[in-house]
Amino acid sequence: MVLIERKKDFKEIQKLIRSFPVVAVLGARQCGKTTLVRKLPYKHYFDLENPRDIARLEQPQLALEGLKGTIVMDEIQRMPELFPLLRYLVDKKQDQKYIILGSASRNLLQQSSESLAGRIAYYQLGGFRPEDVGLNNMERLWLRGGLPRSCLAKSDEESCLWRENYISTFLERDIPQLGIQIPSRMMRRFWTMLSHYHGSIINYAELGRSFGISDMTVRRYCDILEGTYMIRVLQPWHVNIGKRLVKRPKIYLRDSGLFHSLMSIDTPQQLHSHNKLGASWEGFALEHTSRVLGKEEHSLYFWSTHAGAELDLFWQSGGKNWGIEFKYIDAPRTTKSMSVAINDLNLARLWVVYPGDEQYSLADKIVAMPLSRITNNNRLQ
Repeated sequence: MVLIERKKDFKEIQKLIRSFPVVAVLGARQCGKTTLVRKLPYKHYFDLENPRDIARLEQPQLALEGLKGTIVMDEIQRMPELFPLLRYLVDKKQDQKYIILGSASRNLLQQSSESLAGRIAYYQLGGFRPEDVGLNNMERLWLRGGLPRSCLAKSDEESCLWRENYISTFLERDIPQLGIQIPSRMMRRFWTMLSHYHGSIINYAELGRSFGISDMTVRRYCDILEGTYMIRVLQPWHVNIGKRLVKRPKIYLRDSGLFHSLMSIDTPQQLHSHNKLGASWEGFALEHTSRVLGKEEHSLYFWSTHAGAELDLFWQSGGKNWGIEFKYIDAPRTTKSMSVAINDLNLARLWVVYPGDEQYSLADKIVAMPLSRITNNNRLQ
């Protein structure tokens, strides 16, 4: 398999290592955490799924206390009891740094933040960025998703096969390893049903009725998929403007390739003729854009009114409000909804992100922006 340099992610992790004694690199299974971190200068490496390394840590304080330099702990969620020890070690020993890798965010964040407050920085690693694989490969990245083995497969058929096995392994092995006792067949059905809500506002009660479970169980399943980086739950922005606002969240599958597998979309031809084409591209573009913005997930929103005005992505930065509409069309135009969003949300600028090549002004405060131009060298501010 071709080795892709992930320069942006590599530099960001290096920057954190220089400033913090512990850096946590989080992300979905097989998103490339281990490959990327192994390029960094480190002295010792522990894989907590390797029985030999687990045996080395039977007496963890004795095993770690005498080590110097940077120490990598892969799949740290398998041994959360190490966090208090890491706090003790980094406080006592100035010649140690730790890079910890994990693929289950919620419990890991809670456990590490409680034990390592003020000592740890977090970096969320997604799949490949467009600039990693080249902008001329944007279509392939969209179809196959950003997980390295899927994106770099020799053919679309091989990529599909890998993703199918990835989904099965995730449900049959990874979910139970997190202590979640849900039958894999039930979780697969739920995940597939959830994929039909991709890019849409979710009604937990409605989904629960169609699946034969309570809305609280639906929320629990969504929490599991969100906490393992499989889905993004985008919350609505609320402002007191005297309008009836949509207050339920939107759901996106974070990796476009996994979404296509769950929807049985295997080829570019099937994708471009599918009724979820626009929603698929919106999710792909939103995921890329959110990574460039570098915002915490809880600071990104969508906005929608019951009268029909909406905005796909809303955030605040530098004391101003900003917004994006994602449109899978050749030539974007202004709409009444955009004007309402600018006025009601007091937007400094609204970008219409589309799959074309030209950047141009549509109206005062509204700019058409090709997705390919949204890079860290061309930030949306």
